[in-house]
Amino acid sequence: MSHNTFGHLFRVTTWGESHGPAIGCVVDGCPPRLPITEAEIQHYLDRRRPGQSRFTTQRREPDEVRILSGVVPNEDGEGYLTTGTPIALEIQNVDQRSKDYGEIRHQYRPGHADLTYDAKYGIRDYRGGGRSSARETAMRVAAGAIARKIVPTVVVRGALIQIGKHRIDRGNWDWDAVDGNPFFSPDSEIVPVWESYLDEIRKAGSSVGAVIEIVAENVPAGLGAPLYGKLDEDIAAGLMSINAVKGVEIGAGFGAAELTGEENADEIRQGDGGPEFLSNHAGGILGGISSGQPIVARFAVKPTSSILTPRRSIDDSGEEIEVSTKGRHDPCVGIRAVPIGEAMLACALADHYLRHRAQMGTEPTGA
Repeated sequence: MSHNTFGHLFRVTTWGESHGPAIGCVVDGCPPRLPITEAEIQHYLDRRRPGQSRFTTQRREPDEVRILSGVVPNEDGEGYLTTGTPIALEIQNVDQRSKDYGEIRHQYRPGHADLTYDAKYGIRDYRGGGRSSARETAMRVAAGAIARKIVPTVVVRGALIQIGKHRIDRGNWDWDAVDGNPFFSPDSEIVPVWESYLDEIRKAGSSVGAVIEIVAENVPAGLGAPLYGKLDEDIAAGLMSINAVKGVEIGAGFGAAELTGEENADEIRQGDGGPEFLSNHAGGILGGISSGQPIVARFAVKPTSSILTPRRSIDDSGEEIEVSTKGRHDPCVGIRAVPIGEAMLACALADHYLRHRAQMGTEPTGA
């Protein structure tokens, strides 16, 4: 299986399966002499970790990360410094229950990659989906923690803005509220609505989709390139590569189709510190290059395909069957996708920062 790597100068290769002994990644291209600790990486992994509320899968994985290479101990004995060589990270899987998947060994679950993996490779790992499992995304989050070190002035934050048909009130947006509830919601008033709604979904053995918004602030102008090296192109590709993602938009996104040219154009004035935009429908990117405004991206996550309700399908012999998926699954996988989206945006920005510096020989504007 190829295509396990993303990025150009900041390159991340992930490995491992949902029900294997461990998962891991190799981060190549990280500059030397950056301070890093396992605790810093663990902070972001803990935000994604399963089993933290009744609204996520109850698989109990501590997701404790180990740095295996690419660092040396810091002189003060606190943490490490990167050496510029490949950084290998590993997380042990400790709570696999492969027997939960025995019944679907020869069955194709609707909405899953079972049929397509079999069609391409002639073999698939039925135990939790193998490489198609969202378990792999833990390593993206770990890599994202390192990416944030490369451009430390940039602040990347994410929030859940919609579950099913229930949307937040953007007038209540409060970043401080995001880590104070199990949904990463910036609107504390929607939390009880989501709790009641997801309790009903969970008890019914069903699932529901969600929309996540990721914002990067203090991004210097000049990252990205025209045509085939666009910053928004790589951001969209990274977000779309996350499991269960079915739609990505930058700035106004699909909403731009409803705007006039006068409404959509982000007018510019000269401020004391340089150009100032009067709006941000472009989401911080013009012509594939960052403008210095906050980068805003959203992605839609489909409902978890593993549900208790029987669904019509076939098995690998072509016989028509009904499939009901047992095991421990998220009623809304979008909840834990927030830190994953943050990580993918952080990795894209780190990659484009290094590419800019390599091509131009200078720091980007405002860095």
